[in-house]
Amino acid sequence: MMNRRHFVQSTVAAAVAAALPWSRLYALDQEASQAAAGISAVKLDGSATVIEQAAVKELKAGLRGPLMLAGDAGYDDARRVLNRSIDRKPALIVQPTGVADIQSAVNFARDRGLLTAVKCGGHSYGGKSTCDGGLQIDLSRLRGVRIDPGARVAYVEGGSLLGEIDHEAMALGLVTTSGTVSHTGVGGLTLGGGFGRLARRFGLAIDNLRAVDIVTADGRYLHADTDENPDLYWGVRGGGGNFGVVTNFEFGLHPMQRQVVGGDIVFPIGRARELLEFYADYSSTVPAELYVDAIMIALPGGKPGSFILHTCYSGPPGEAEAVLAPIRKLGSPIADTIRSMDYIAAQRLHDRVDPRNEGTYLKSGFIGGFKGGLIDDIVTGFQGHPERGTALFFQHGGGAIGEVPSGATAFPHRYAKYNMLTAVNWPLELDRTPHVDYLRALWSKLEPHARGYYMNEVADEAQAVVDENYQGNIGRMREIKKKYDPMNLFRLNANVQPA
Repeated sequence: MMNRRHFVQSTVAAAVAAALPWSRLYALDQEASQAAAGISAVKLDGSATVIEQAAVKELKAGLRGPLMLAGDAGYDDARRVLNRSIDRKPALIVQPTGVADIQSAVNFARDRGLLTAVKCGGHSYGGKSTCDGGLQIDLSRLRGVRIDPGARVAYVEGGSLLGEIDHEAMALGLVTTSGTVSHTGVGGLTLGGGFGRLARRFGLAIDNLRAVDIVTADGRYLHADTDENPDLYWGVRGGGGNFGVVTNFEFGLHPMQRQVVGGDIVFPIGRARELLEFYADYSSTVPAELYVDAIMIALPGGKPGSFILHTCYSGPPGEAEAVLAPIRKLGSPIADTIRSMDYIAAQRLHDRVDPRNEGTYLKSGFIGGFKGGLIDDIVTGFQGHPERGTALFFQHGGGAIGEVPSGATAFPHRYAKYNMLTAVNWPLELDRTPHVDYLRALWSKLEPHARGYYMNEVADEAQAVVDENYQGNIGRMREIKKKYDPMNLFRLNANVQPA
């Protein structure tokens, strides 16, 4: 019962507050600071500032949605993200109900140079959608999906969750690539690229993105597509939240039957070498309608681990048995849940299995195949943490993803056939340091096989590493950043520095 999101949420993500300059500066108790003199806050450069009470009242009066301060009802829920080891406290939280509220929040933050975070689903592994001492724009009240079945287009509000797209579109026999866990935010997943169970067949989420409406750092409300603001349209497709707050997405949809064949088949981890060799061959030759991940789980204390193949076949039902036959020939499994199911059920399979009360840390990288001794390095190097569970995961890519030129969108990693991830988790009351150090040591043995990484998994990478990850697209992205966000207001992301 594992998929990419289950792996990530049950064994991953990174708490990076200690590495951020504003984290150590924002040490004042917020509730105590809300006196007549104003509210303590943090600026973009990490310096301290005070927001006068009159300005806060004026901002609040101009909003339809709530403005929350520390101690207000709903404040703690809004500031939290999925990775519970990240415990940051914004000075102010705005929950917009429409474009005007977003413009007001952006203008307020820009005019005062406030550190600014934008939250959709809160799945950011490094906690980029919250902050200490800044202004958080929480889009949880900006949700809704409208389907035009004739044009095969989904109009999706910026704070929506992926399950809302699946639910509305599939009711009309239509789909688009929308991740692997239904409570993921549309904004975060899409702007970073957007892998999912249908990406090999229909391309990444950005390959199905026809247009966006966006509030940029200067407060303008712009439409971006192939004809209008085409540079911005190019940049948001893989550039993350660097260029503004997207208020509406337009996705192209594809006809698809409701029933798919999917689930997990589990084997002992002692067969890892044999199963990795099988996976390397099998996954590179299957049709684009089949998505198959490989997951290795090592348990602490020498307990038996497992090797899992997670599948989703969305092609002609009559061909599923033949496509999956090689998996069935691998011998008697520990468990087998592969069956015909509703696509919506497949997308929700692992929504509730993530423990949201643990610290997690993840490292990842793209690979073009299992070459250069990678399997040897995995088998010899993947030793479980002596006290904690460890996971190594391969998300299936290729197919339609690789049919798009690397410069056609800001996402350059079209060569990637797999996303390789490894992670560890720990109870929140324990020190994160030994667990993070352990995983970094493990990753150091695998990283030489990778080229680039999925920007949605950015955690504590240095700026030079982030720049390099955009590869040949970084120059163009920096020019677009200069045009639409010259002060780098939107920096809590895989950040692009303005040219």
